[in-house]
Amino acid sequence: MSQSSSLHYRTFLFLLIAVTVAFGWLLWPFYGAVFWGAILAIIFAPLQRRLVTRLGGRRNLASLITLLLVLLLVILPLIAISGSLVREGAGLYQNIKSGRINFGEYFQQVMAALPPSVHDMLSRFDLADIPSLQEKLSAAAMQASQFLATQALSIGQDTFQFVVSFGIMLYLLFFLLRDGPQLSARLRRAVPLSEEHKRHLFRKFTTVVRATVKGNIAVAASQGALGGIIFSVLGIQGALLWGVIMGFLSLLPAVGAGLIWAPVAVYFLLTGDMVKGIVLIGFGVLVIGMVDNVLRPILVGKDTKMPDYVVLISTLGGMALFGLNGFVIGPLVAALFMASWDLFAPATPADADAAPAADRAAQRPSARD
Repeated sequence: MSQSSSLHYRTFLFLLIAVTVAFGWLLWPFYGAVFWGAILAIIFAPLQRRLVTRLGGRRNLASLITLLLVLLLVILPLIAISGSLVREGAGLYQNIKSGRINFGEYFQQVMAALPPSVHDMLSRFDLADIPSLQEKLSAAAMQASQFLATQALSIGQDTFQFVVSFGIMLYLLFFLLRDGPQLSARLRRAVPLSEEHKRHLFRKFTTVVRATVKGNIAVAASQGALGGIIFSVLGIQGALLWGVIMGFLSLLPAVGAGLIWAPVAVYFLLTGDMVKGIVLIGFGVLVIGMVDNVLRPILVGKDTKMPDYVVLISTLGGMALFGLNGFVIGPLVAALFMASWDLFAPATPADADAAPAADRAAQRPSARD
C-alpha cells in the first residue's frame, strides 16, 4: 500500500469512527428504546420468519402482525402491571407514613419471641439495643417507601418522554423485524473477522439475548406471580409489590425470591402464627423454589454456558450501570467477553481433565501421612 493510500485509509477510518461516535451520542437519550427494540426484534425474529413464509414473502404484513403480537403479549400486560404497582407502592407509603404499617413494631414482636440465648448472642455483638434497631428499621422502611412514591411521581411527570420512547421503540421494532436479515448480513460483512469467528460470536450473542430475556423473565414472572398469590392468600399487605420484588430478585442466581418470603415465614413462626408460617415455607420451597429448577433448564438450557457466579456478578454490575436494562446488558457483555477469550485461547481436552486430576492429587495421601 502506497503512502497516499495509507493516508486516505487512516483518514477514512478516523471519519468512520467519528461519525459513529456522533451518531451514538445522538441516540443516547433514547438508548433504552433502541436497545429494547433490537432485543425484541432478536427474540421475535423466528416468528417473523415463519410468518413471512406463510404469507408468501410479504414482509411488511408479517412485521405488522408480529408487532401487534408483541403489543398484546408483552407490552400491554407490562403497562397494566406497572400501573397497578405504582398505585400499590404509593398506598404502601401512605400506610407506613400514617402508622397503619409499622415495621418497627413487627421487629419488636420478633425480638420478644426470641429465646434468651439468642438475646445473649446479640448482646455480645452489640445488637441488643432493640429501640435503636427498631428506630433504624422504621426509618429504612420509610425511606424505601418514600423512594417508591417518588419514583411513581417521576413516572407521572415523565409521561411525555415515556410516550416518545415507546413510539420510537415500536417504530424501530417494525423495521428491524422487516429488514433484520439484511441488516444482520451487512453487519457481519463489516466485522473484520473470519467467517468461523463471526458465526461463533453472532450465535453467542443471539443465544444469550434469547436465553436471558425469554428464559429468565419467564422464570422471574412465574416466581413473582406465585409469590404474590401466596402473599395475597395469607393476607399480607402489598402482595403485588412484594411479588414484583420477588420476581426481580429471582433474576439473580443464588439469591432468589427467598430473600422476601423466608423472613416473612420466620416472622409468622416466631409470632405464633404457625399455620401461615408452615404454609409459606412449604409453598416457597416446593412451588416457588421448584419453578427455577424446572423452568430454567427448559427455557434457558445450557446454551449460555456461563457459571452462576458470572451471571450474578454481571447482572448486578449491569443493573448498577444501566438500571433495569442492565439485567440483559450485563450477562450479554459477560457472554461476549467469554466467547471472545474462547476464540483467542480455546479450551482443550487437557483443560477439562486438569480439575479432576488436581482433585485426585489433593485427595492422595502424602508420604508423611
